[in-house]
Amino acid sequence: MPLITKPYREQAGAWPASGRHIMAQYDEDSIVVYQAYTPSIARYAAARGRLGGGFKRDRMTWIKPNFLWMMYRCGWATKERQERVLAIRLTREGFEEILAHAVHSAYVEGVYENEEQWRTASRDSDVVMQWDPDHGPMGEKLERRAVQLGLRGDTLARYVDDWVVGIEDITDFVHEQSGNAVAERRDRLMTPWERVYDVRADDVRKRVL
Repeated sequence: MPLITKPYREQAGAWPASGRHIMAQYDEDSIVVYQAYTPSIARYAAARGRLGGGFKRDRMTWIKPNFLWMMYRCGWATKERQERVLAIRLTREGFEEILAHAVHSAYVEGVYENEEQWRTASRDSDVVMQWDPDHGPMGEKLERRAVQLGLRGDTLARYVDDWVVGIEDITDFVHEQSGNAVAERRDRLMTPWERVYDVRADDVRKRVL
């Protein structure tokens, strides 16, 4: 299924202004996350529908469900080794399992018994969850927080081998829309259709958000 896009202004007014929210394009069966890579890795992935080639499984890889957060981090596909942007569709089941194993990148009181328990959980988990300020099209910092998830070990292997169901190279779209963003033509800016992600398991929702 190709990426669904809508006018930025039409969407932004409905998005929450503050708080921790997983903003994403998703349906009952799948969710889209974004990653930026070198041209060679992106070509391999887009042609074969799976990550490989120069992609390294022995290093942590970060996925971002929020398009504009990805654009902020990769500079609208202008940063070195982030020249191509992939929209990666994975199963909801897989994404939910990633969330279930996620450990915050910093100690959160009330989620972990104490800092030692958090450090142990961090050491043992294959998923790091990091919340940072979200950003608008011009890179402006927002009150809303955006999430990125670092995957390694067995979870990364399952992401690559079992959970990814489609990969689309959206770099041409990114370049086209970066012109609207830089020129502040927000009336013309198109972004992927995103909404607040509904975490299915209550206990996971309470822990990660």
